[in-house]
Amino acid sequence: MDYIKKAEMIALWAQEKNATDIDIIDVTELTSVTDVFVFMSAANERQVDAINEHIYVQAKTAEFNIPSVEGKKERRWVLLDFGDVVVHIFHHEEREYYDIEKLWADGKFILLPDRK
Repeated sequence: MDYIKKAEMIALWAQEKNATDIDIIDVTELTSVTDVFVFMSAANERQVDAINEHIYVQAKTAEFNIPSVEGKKERRWVLLDFGDVVVHIFHHEEREYYDIEKLWADGKFILLPDRK
């Protein structure tokens, strides 16, 4: 599956659990670590956990490679690494504090089908 389509599917799954401020950034020209980052925010730790679990279950159902998961215990910044797609689920405060999208601002931002 194309990594952009995969990232879009993950973003849509996150929207199902009310993730906000979703950004998809194609970084293939900037790093060899991954092809795309997906960033999103959640209002609280419970929502971070719910988004993480929903993405994990949906990805397993879609037969994606099982991601490695970091930060699940703390539930403030969870990272799911699918290899070609790396997903960051941030508690809103953590996202503002770290502002890591700024590191990848030279990447190509991909708009979700329902966003302009």
